[in-house]
Amino acid sequence: MDNRIKIIQGDITRQEVDAVVNAANTSLLGGGGVDGAIHRAAGPELLEETSQIGGCPTGESRSSRGYRLPAKWVIHTVGPVWLGGERNEDNLLASCYQTCFRLARELGVRSIAFPAISTGVYRFPLQRSAKIALLETKKELEKESPLEKIVFVCFSDVVLKTYQDSYGEIFRP
Repeated sequence: MDNRIKIIQGDITRQEVDAVVNAANTSLLGGGGVDGAIHRAAGPELLEETSQIGGCPTGESRSSRGYRLPAKWVIHTVGPVWLGGERNEDNLLASCYQTCFRLARELGVRSIAFPAISTGVYRFPLQRSAKIALLETKKELEKESPLEKIVFVCFSDVVLKTYQDSYGEIFRP
């Protein structure tokens, strides 16, 4: 395994990294799942800041401070809702990772934690999502990225195993 990549099961709000990625909705004003958990853990200041950002289109990312989270930054990204794969969903999800990595470089981030973007209520197929996440990560690391640690925080055994299997396919020697 590339020593910069970790795949774990856990709570993204407890990760001691420079930035956590929030699987946000387009309003950036909080919601369910990871989004709600990050907003609750960060405190009301996060909502105050994100309400000033003005939203975020699908496939893009915006940053805010982390407030009460261990992470200094939150990178909010809006993944696509799965509509059968005929509406550019793969490219939009890849763009989420690309824009998160770009913001991480701009912010001077050395460590970042990702959830399984779009795989909850947005219904993006888990295996497909994991492959896109890890392919985009591989591309980032091939660019001599300043990132020293990339953590994929999985919320269940199924997600963990899927990411581990996808890692084996994409990063095989």
